[in-house]
Amino acid sequence: MLRRKLCLPIVAAFIACLPFATCAQQKGDPGKFDFYLMNLSWSPEFCSIQGTSPECAAHPGFILHGLWTQNDDGTYPVFCTEEPAPANIGQNLDITPDLSLLRHEWAKHGTCSGVGAQRFFAMEHRAVHSLHIPAQFDHLDHEISMTPNAILDLFAQANPNFPQGSILLSCGRNHLTAIEACFSKDLKPIACQGLRSCRANSVKITPPGEAEAR
Repeated sequence: MLRRKLCLPIVAAFIACLPFATCAQQKGDPGKFDFYLMNLSWSPEFCSIQGTSPECAAHPGFILHGLWTQNDDGTYPVFCTEEPAPANIGQNLDITPDLSLLRHEWAKHGTCSGVGAQRFFAMEHRAVHSLHIPAQFDHLDHEISMTPNAILDLFAQANPNFPQGSILLSCGRNHLTAIEACFSKDLKPIACQGLRSCRANSVKITPPGEAEAR
């Protein structure tokens, strides 16, 4: 299940229709949080939402939605300062192929990291590249269905250095929407606290180009 309400305008309508979406966000202070939660959205679902950029849809597979500051009790700080995004923010389009999303994620979550913009985006790159994507997700050309546990087992096998409970799965309308991973403040994989994985019996994995047709 999705655990956090995404307030980005391009996805607000999509999330608003999900009764299990919750929002435990609160105004916070920079650096005051317990761990990072990295959200890798499954782009065939995420990028099919009206309003996302063509660049987003051109990146099949998993893309970085954000590296979110998170607390053990399930709450998370947002919009901690008014520190501007870096002028060279476009250098991060390789992991998050949407400029508006990059700016939004910095303002809402990055400002709460307390590490500054340049270091925050460097940490995003480090986190993304530390999680290996199972080969089964490469070149997917037809919709398949798997249990959440089967998907998580694939990620566990591909990432033996990640402890049990450090990788989660998000779903919406019985479709895979994201893989998430928890990290300490120094980006070491840790078991997630105050969060839960998708509880569907089975989820569908949509290949690139088909989510828009549903």
